[in-house]
This record gives sequence, structure tokens and C-alpha cells, in this order.
Amino acid sequence: MTSAALASRSGRRCHNVLNSLHATSYFAPETDAELAGIGITHPRAVNFAVRAAAMGPVAAGAVTAAFYNYKHELVARHVPAVWSIASPEAVLTARARAVDASLRRLLGAETVTSPEIAEAAELALRAAEACSRSGRPLYAAHADLPVPEEPHLAYFHATTLLREHRGDGHLAALLAAGLDGLEALVTHTATGRGMTPKWIFTTRGWTQEEWDAASGRLRDRGLLDEAGELTGRGVALREEIEDMTDRLDRAPYEHLGAEGVARLTELGTGFARAAVAAGAYPADLIGKG
Repeated sequence: MTSAALASRSGRRCHNVLNSLHATSYFAPETDAELAGIGITHPRAVNFAVRAAAMGPVAAGAVTAAFYNYKHELVARHVPAVWSIASPEAVLTARARAVDASLRRLLGAETVTSPEIAEAAELALRAAEACSRSGRPLYAAHADLPVPEEPHLAYFHATTLLREHRGDGHLAALLAAGLDGLEALVTHTATGRGMTPKWIFTTRGWTQEEWDAASGRLRDRGLLDEAGELTGRGVALREEIEDMTDRLDRAPYEHLGAEGVARLTELGTGFARAAVAAGAYPADLIGKG
């Protein structure tokens, strides 16, 4: 299957709907409850643990590098200390219980046992067969985990693989564009699609002063104007980053083929919309706020 068989940006659109469901796990109360049950209660420690656990008991530097846009000092407050509270294996088991419970709540018991979610899992796993471990630490770590037997958990696992595969490639594009972690957040927020500064300060550890300094650097490069909006050059750079990310993430969607990508996007859109309608995300998460 050649890339010409795929509609422009169809892989990106497919990833976006898959990621919309995957990312609900980071806001699910079930995740906090399950991690609290094994002794991890701080919200940032929960976040670092559930996403990094597949890499094993890694130190703060590895997490900062793999996550890219978190302030290292925030990571170091919780990693590697979190592994002395619960092992990565215990975290992964707790996460699986949380995902099971949250998907049943957001999608309904009928959906999580439906032929549609089994079909989506099969398609997403087939796409992931073409993912590459090279230069992709978070994808590679999750690719070593077993595929769950239950279809809704297999679907979540596959969305994780595809999300982290694209995400690892996206970091390469950000590096090539010369954007550090905070500058990447500032420019993404300026597109109107990123997290609000409030959420960035709370979850990523940056301060208003650091945000302002990053904005100044971006203005000096001609990427941001005085109102905090992207300039023409800024818009073009963000488009270049997304296009490069698409190129680096082309293989799984080429492997699945145009019909498979279209069907997976259709199924994934339905699941994602149901989750959003069920209140999966905070109302003030996205925008420039």
C-alpha cells in the first residue's frame, strides 16, 4: 500500500480521534483511585507513574527527556521516589484496572463488549504492526507489554502504541524546529488547540515568569507577536512541525491502508465523542484562557 492511497492527513485525523479516547485516562477519577490504592496519591506522581511505568524504574532525567514539556525540577520531585512507593509492575496493573473501569463508565457496558470495539482493536493493532522502535522510547517500552485479551483493553493498548509512536516522532520535529519544551507549549497554546496556561502551570511545573520569558524568545524569533498570537512565520513553523510528524508517523497508516484507516477513524470518532459527552475532560482544559 503506497502513501498515495491515503487521503492527505488521514493518518493525523485517525491518530487524533484515537488519542482523544486514550487521553481520558489521565483525567479519570478511577486512575487516581487505583493509584491511591497502591500508595501513590500526589496528582503529578500519578501522572508520571502511569505513563512512565512501561519504561521500568527510570530516573527523573529519562522521564523529562521522554515527556519533553515538563519542567525537570517538577519531575525530579516525584521520580524516582515514586518507584519506592509502588513498582512499575504494580502501577501498570493498577492502570489497567482504572482503564477498564473508566471505559465502562464513559462508553457504557454495551459498547465495551460490542463487535465494534473488537473491530477497532483489531484495526488499531494491525496499524501498530508497522510502528518502529528506533528513536521512540515511550512507544518501544509500551510495545514490549502484552496485548490484553479483553477487546476494550486491547483497543486502549493499541491507542497507546499509536499515540506514543506519533508522540515520540513529534518530539523529533520539535527539536528540529528549535523549540524547547516550554516554547512548544506556548506555540501550541497560541494555535487555540493547546492546554490553557492555567493547566500548563499546574501540570507541567512552569511559572508565569518562565512562560513570559519563553514568549519573549519566540517574539525575538518572529514567531509570536506582542499579543501572544502566532505570526505568519509562527503559523508556518507549527504547520511544518505537524507535517514532519505526519511523515515520521506514516508507516502504521500506510500498513493499515486507506479503507482500514477510514473505518478505524469512523469507529474511533464514535468512541471519542461518547467519552467527551460523558464528561471525560475538564471544561477549561483547551484554549488560551
